Amino acid sequence: MPRPKYRVSWTETAVGDLEDITVYIAVDSVGDALDVLAAIKEKAGTLLSFPERGRIVPDLKFHNIETYRELIINPWRILYRIHENNVYVLAVLDGRRNIEEVLLERFLRRNL
Repeated sequence: MPRPKYRVSWTETAVGDLEDITVYIAVDSVGDALDVLAAIKEKAGTLLSFPERGRIVPDLKFHNIETYRELIINPWRILYRIHENNVYVLAVLDGRRNIEEVLLERFLRRNL
């Protein structure tokens, strides 16, 4: 079996997103929460071999920011960036929310 071309790393923020998603869903159903967690991790795992397959985040492309890509596992958006042979999963966001607002909130929270 060939070795993966890329290494996938999760940022603290993305891990926190996964935890928040899991806890939120687990209030209603632990089984569903575990299923969603497994599906998101499985989808992100596909980045090992072909990370370019994710689309450039359209909300950011509108502002000429083309560094970030995403995979969709409805309603979740897995945001990541590629640097050399590394893929950094940066966030897992609810696709029903305005991504620009979410990212601005996070930016302000970190810089205040």
